[in-house]
Amino acid sequence: MRRRRGELSTEEKIFTRIKMTDEEVFEKFERDCLLRNLRPATITYYKNEITAFQKSMIELKINKQIIELNKDDIEQIILHLKGQIKTVSINTRIRALKAFFNYLYKSNIIRKNPTDDIKQLRDRQRTIETLDDKEIEKIAKVIRSQNTFVGVRDITIFMLMLDTGIRLSELVGIKVNDIRGNELIIRETKNLNERSVYLSKKTIQQLNIYLRLRGKLDTEYLFVNVDNRHLKGRGIQNRFAKYKDMANIKKQFSPHILRHTYAKRSIMEGIDAFSLAKLL
Repeated sequence: MRRRRGELSTEEKIFTRIKMTDEEVFEKFERDCLLRNLRPATITYYKNEITAFQKSMIELKINKQIIELNKDDIEQIILHLKGQIKTVSINTRIRALKAFFNYLYKSNIIRKNPTDDIKQLRDRQRTIETLDDKEIEKIAKVIRSQNTFVGVRDITIFMLMLDTGIRLSELVGIKVNDIRGNELIIRETKNLNERSVYLSKKTIQQLNIYLRLRGKLDTEYLFVNVDNRHLKGRGIQNRFAKYKDMANIKKQFSPHILRHTYAKRSIMEGIDAFSLAKLL
């Protein structure tokens, strides 16, 4: 016969309804996310948003574990957040919280899901900005004027994103071996389905210039920083913010704006919406 342990396991605590800590529960939630093969960025998003929610509980002096919250508690926190952050950010937090509580309910960790009747806040639909030809030329000119390795790398990134509409997370996941002539294999996709995008002649030429300057390195990732290490998304966002100021662009300028600009230009060139959706 198996000898009983002194402390109850997580499953035994659930069975006996002994109070579990948020850390224990989130550990199980994270394990479930890993088993479902969610992207690391998605798991990080859940962690960050739930941690931020816990901070709001402290601010409101709600002395509970997050798994003990009821609908009134959550609504109180949402009202509190309305005076602190934008509606879109609140909705982002609500989505993470609902995913967390849905898991708790399905796993019988809680008897009732307090987010069942929690809806996202209505938000005004804003027109998504895109760059026009003059703005694209201004930004490209500023980047090219750097005359540095970083400048060559960044103009390559700029042209590649504008040419293909790929996401920032997809771009930083590209490896040198993913380039096959004018075909680029995108592996780090949001839905885990690999796809191919095709590059224009100008982008291929620029990519070849960058590859010669990059040389052979220990890392297999295509884009690297000045220390020859894998370039992360935050680094690109920071560089784009700098170029926006240098080019005196009043609109937003970010990797996501390039994706929307690609979509708009594709529609204007005659591509149908269904084909565009498949490309994106």
